[in-house]
Amino acid sequence: MKEKLTCYIIDDEPLAQEILEEYVAKVPFLELKGTFMSPLEAAENLQKDKPDLLFLDINMPDLDGLSFIPMLNPKPMIILTTAYDQYALKAFDLEVKDYLVKPFPFERFYKGVLRLYQEHGTRQVPDQKEVAAEPRNEQEYIFLKVGHRIQKIATRDILFIEGMKDYLRVHTAQEKIMTLTSFSKLEELLPSQNFARVHRSFMVAIDKIDHIEKNRITIREQLIPISDTYADAFYRKLKGI
Repeated sequence: MKEKLTCYIIDDEPLAQEILEEYVAKVPFLELKGTFMSPLEAAENLQKDKPDLLFLDINMPDLDGLSFIPMLNPKPMIILTTAYDQYALKAFDLEVKDYLVKPFPFERFYKGVLRLYQEHGTRQVPDQKEVAAEPRNEQEYIFLKVGHRIQKIATRDILFIEGMKDYLRVHTAQEKIMTLTSFSKLEELLPSQNFARVHRSFMVAIDKIDHIEKNRITIREQLIPISDTYADAFYRKLKGI
């Protein structure tokens, strides 16, 4: 099994600390290195331990979590844990990895940390026997910044994604959604077993492919090219389905 993710808990509520500590203890690929009441308390230890992941509250005395994030160098992965949902847009701009609104169940917590663990290493999923109550569902939805709002998109509705200069156009079964993000960011959010990059300007949902002919994919009469750069990896993924 690959290396564990080291983590800190920074939260000024003892009950919230206790719940997070219990959740972390259930996950074999997480290693808790410290629990702190404030960012200032954690700052010196951060430089020494350099944890992979912070579970960070927002509203805390002296220094709030959102103000603390830009000060971090190096910057670990961050999951915000808060009782307030109104900071989600600001958190999105700060490129936090997840946003958990208290009280959140263990299943929701585990989905978030499992995705980060897969990104951090070889994408090997831990054996199901190692974790009690491991979620079995795939990532059901993602959140993307669309204009001045954050929009929830069901992954099962996505047909393909098209690059449009600085934007991506997400083609779903119901609509086309323009978002200012990158393919690399989207690849972090989408379940890798269901989506594949096939061209510099295209990513497709594998289960929505109607057919492939002469290195061109057809999805609902839309022709999508497969470039040489992505062809080998794409066809290997198809063989593994």
